[in-house]
Amino acid sequence: MLRVNSSSPCKIVYSLCKHEFLGYLIEPHIVQLNPQGDFSLTYQRLFTHTAQEFAKHLTELDFKLIKILDETEQDFIIKKYHKKAIRPFEFFSKFYDEKFYDSVRPKIEKKLAEVLETLKVADGLYLMDKDGWPAERKIELATEPATVLFHFRKSETETRYFPTIKYQGLRIDFMFKDAQIVCNQPAWLLLNDVLYFFEQDIEGKKLMPFLNKRFITIPKATEETYFEKFVAPLIEKYHVYAEGFEIKTEKHEATAIIKVIYVDGGISQIQLYFKYGTYAFAMGNEHKVTVRLSKEDDNYTFTRIKRNSEWEKQKFVFLLSLGLKKISAIFHHLELPKLTENDNPSYAIITWVNEHIELLQENGFEIEQASSGKRFVFGTNKIDFDIKEDNDWFDIKAIVYFGAHPIPFIALKQHILHKKREFILPDGDIAIIPEKWFTQYSSLFSLADGSKGLKLKKHHVGLINDLAEDSLANVTLDRKLQRLNDFEDISDTTMPVNFKGDLRHYQKAGYNWFSFLREYNFGGCLADDMGLGKTIQTLAMLQKLKEEDEQNATHSTSLIVMPTSLIYNWLNEAKKFTPKLKIHAHTGTFRNKDISLFHKYDLIITTYGITRVDVDLLSGFYFNYIILDESQNIKNPSSKSFKAVRLLKSRHKLVLSGTPVENSVGDLWTQLTFLNPGLLGTQSFFNEEYVQAIEKRKDEEKAKKLQAIIKPFVLRRTKEQVAAELPPKTEHIFYCDMSEDQASYYEKTKSAYRNDLLTSMDNGTYAKKQVQLLQGLTALRQLANHPVMIDDTYDSDSGKFENVMHTLDNVLKGGHKVLIFSQFVKHLGIFRTSLEKEGITYAYLDGGTKNRGEIVAEFQDNKDLKVFLISIKAGGVGLNLTQADYVFILDPWWNPAVEQQAIDRTHRIGQDKKVFIYKFISKDTVEEKILALQRRKKSLANSLITTEESFFKSLSKDDIKELLN
Repeated sequence: MLRVNSSSPCKIVYSLCKHEFLGYLIEPHIVQLNPQGDFSLTYQRLFTHTAQEFAKHLTELDFKLIKILDETEQDFIIKKYHKKAIRPFEFFSKFYDEKFYDSVRPKIEKKLAEVLETLKVADGLYLMDKDGWPAERKIELATEPATVLFHFRKSETETRYFPTIKYQGLRIDFMFKDAQIVCNQPAWLLLNDVLYFFEQDIEGKKLMPFLNKRFITIPKATEETYFEKFVAPLIEKYHVYAEGFEIKTEKHEATAIIKVIYVDGGISQIQLYFKYGTYAFAMGNEHKVTVRLSKEDDNYTFTRIKRNSEWEKQKFVFLLSLGLKKISAIFHHLELPKLTENDNPSYAIITWVNEHIELLQENGFEIEQASSGKRFVFGTNKIDFDIKEDNDWFDIKAIVYFGAHPIPFIALKQHILHKKREFILPDGDIAIIPEKWFTQYSSLFSLADGSKGLKLKKHHVGLINDLAEDSLANVTLDRKLQRLNDFEDISDTTMPVNFKGDLRHYQKAGYNWFSFLREYNFGGCLADDMGLGKTIQTLAMLQKLKEEDEQNATHSTSLIVMPTSLIYNWLNEAKKFTPKLKIHAHTGTFRNKDISLFHKYDLIITTYGITRVDVDLLSGFYFNYIILDESQNIKNPSSKSFKAVRLLKSRHKLVLSGTPVENSVGDLWTQLTFLNPGLLGTQSFFNEEYVQAIEKRKDEEKAKKLQAIIKPFVLRRTKEQVAAELPPKTEHIFYCDMSEDQASYYEKTKSAYRNDLLTSMDNGTYAKKQVQLLQGLTALRQLANHPVMIDDTYDSDSGKFENVMHTLDNVLKGGHKVLIFSQFVKHLGIFRTSLEKEGITYAYLDGGTKNRGEIVAEFQDNKDLKVFLISIKAGGVGLNLTQADYVFILDPWWNPAVEQQAIDRTHRIGQDKKVFIYKFISKDTVEEKILALQRRKKSLANSLITTEESFFKSLSKDDIKELLN
């Protein structure tokens, strides 16, 4: 066989041929043209990989068609279904069967249909002859679809059935004419060298029997089944002409119906269906027409109901847009896609319908329920609240509407407290209580006094405001009380006359808030960040009380309970800001147990430890205020401290804490229950209702609810919020009491050095003793820090150490960064050990550190690295640590200039935060004396002195005596 020469004239031919096993196919061939321009007998089959050679004879469209037809060729098909190489003859004799044909043929036809569609416009379809020559005869392609009309003639004995075909308005005679069905789906019919296609996607199989047959007879016996199974679907899709029975067409306005299918203990669903007149159809088929058959005696009527499938689809899509998803292709059942663990799947869809019912009805949906045993109410659920304010109470009247059924809200109490969803109405219908009502209203019922209707104590103003904000409630509140939700609008209280100093704007707001709480008999928690002046705000209030008492010729005494380490600080601050307050410290082993003397004072201060021991005494006194400082000390409800402070009696209560929530939301319960008993319900209720929900289940709604309840009683300002009012740096001295063991160790050492000094002063050897003296003072300074620094065997505690750790804990809880300076590497060592034990990461720098730059950069950049321990000698100069906003100075230095340099590590260009400096001073030690000396020698230090030795040399004998006194 000669090959086609691509450089001579040739033409592509699409050839219709019949494969012995695969049925009709189309093959692309290139055929050589002879000199007259006719087809020669030289041709070859084209594939994508051989077509390139003939590119100049082909169009882009030809390449596309060749590629499609590659996939209908027998070798391609065999390879796809039989992975091992095999000769076609062997494959068709061994593996080919009807099942194989039925699965492969529709795929082939899909590709043939695509090619024939294209060839309708392109000229070039031929018939192949028996020997395989591709261009025996030209085939015309019809230019428009042919139509088919199915005829039925029913007589007394049988029904005859046959199709007629029309093309361009004329009937075609196709029976007994050797017509061929080339393609079944969609049908293509070859007749007299014309290839016809049909409208309405008719199947070739429907025409096949009539190629060699005039009609099909349906005997009377099988008539009914045949009409139902075959004729009705035919009438739905195609044109049918009938004699002997009736076909009528109806048009109706349709209605979309949502049918709720309740599944007890399972997932309830809804089904979407459509009503056309009296006919109901599940959504799902794309038919424009649905046919229903009815029979009376021997008369059949087929009713064609025209459907609006586009409109049906829109309704379906609308439901999907409201969050439903399709779960069953057959019935178009829908359900909610994401159920949270709180959602009961039996009720979720009912709640969904009730929440969307107005929208659904506006969009023309009707709601119906499946005929299960239970009848549910479908309608909008709402509650009308009417809240009136009494002297100490809020009176709540509320009506719930389930659809059109009004029910007193109080009737739902047990259901809401026990999370029962089904509420049976008087007529026996069942209303489903929305899941979110349990979150919204369980607190209301749990906290209300149920004995007399529904009443809430005044301090539940937060809950009331929350109802008002949900815009459910018609609330008539005292104007002033509404302000509790917005601290800014609280009326101004004049400052006490004898308060020394000024309050910053936010501190004044805190002071005003105290007066406001007092007016309403509410207890409050001042939870300002550390360093923002909770002590000052409180002292201003206590001074104001004293002045009001004096005006009214009365007297009252208040009590502050605090950790031991803070006693001295309170006394100190009071001396500075409120010198007129008469204060008595009820502390120490030898304290006076006669509490009648309290009447002489404005303020008693004591510790949590002593309150526990003296609770029986203290509970016999009626205080004006009881104030708890660092109130997180009572966070554990089973602790003795909490039990003790609850027994104390007072007109007003206040707690102060930079960290009211240290570890858990649960910490709030004790502090707020102390302040406003009953505000958060019982401990078990609070734990179940809030702590578990918020911490375990991360329930946002519950967190918001809790926030609403406590908001009026917790005032918290962070350092960032009030930064504009703070000076660039604030210095604060923390006075620490030494522990008992530490104090006795200190006294013993001090006495030894003191005797030595006095002796040397008397006998003139003083000048020679200076080195020992310096050593002695250094030893005392170390003891004031922690005796472990000079005695490895010391195994007791240190007041300063406890104090620093406590303060550090507070600073870290606020998310701040802190620099900790000491003059003694050994001192830093104690903190290193402690931080490691607590699992707190830290940076460290002393004189021996080599990679200073890397450590500083790491501290500046790493958000999780919060603590930097620095020895003063190593860190005094050259470091830029602007990420820190707290500086702890663990021990005072002789030379204040050195201290200043340390502070300037954070306080330099690039610092955008306000810096707090805390100096920790052990009380009644050489450290206090150093502070006094620093102040006296300030001018000296500023001018010349740079070293400790020179500073020390500038001290007179009297100075030294003073230090050791």
